[in-house]
Amino acid sequence: MLNLLRRDKSPIELLSSKLFNEETFYPVLTKDLNKCSHEVIIESPFVTNRRLSQLLPILQKLKDRKVRVIINTRDPIEHDDEYHRGDAHRAIAALQRIGVQVLYTAGHHRKLVILDRQILYEGSLNVLSQNDSCEVMRRVESSQLAWQMARFVGIDKFLG
Repeated sequence: MLNLLRRDKSPIELLSSKLFNEETFYPVLTKDLNKCSHEVIIESPFVTNRRLSQLLPILQKLKDRKVRVIINTRDPIEHDDEYHRGDAHRAIAALQRIGVQVLYTAGHHRKLVILDRQILYEGSLNVLSQNDSCEVMRRVESSQLAWQMARFVGIDKFLG
């Protein structure tokens, strides 16, 4: 990535971004997750066992490498029916068993991934529950935007 300098010599980060759909997103995310060295933040309003079964082995490897993994989601009691509440409870319990920090935000509907505060994914795809809908996610390599998003959503106030 090329950086330019402002008059005051501070860098201007030139961005490149890539767009992904529900079919192309997960292979790229998997590659990025495998390269993570210290922190993964995923904001996904819903969590299902079906989707988590594909991601849990990767998250387990991250935890084995002492990478901090934070999931921000809705409390399962906010789900519409008993089946989805039960499924979400079981999925969240699986995350917690491997040491993932799970946060609940009421009315949550954001879809974000922040990796090592260097890579930001944002869009419409529920990372931990996507099934058969048409979605979009934008990937940007930018420490400035990743940090800006982390501050904007206030995730740091929950991290000790």
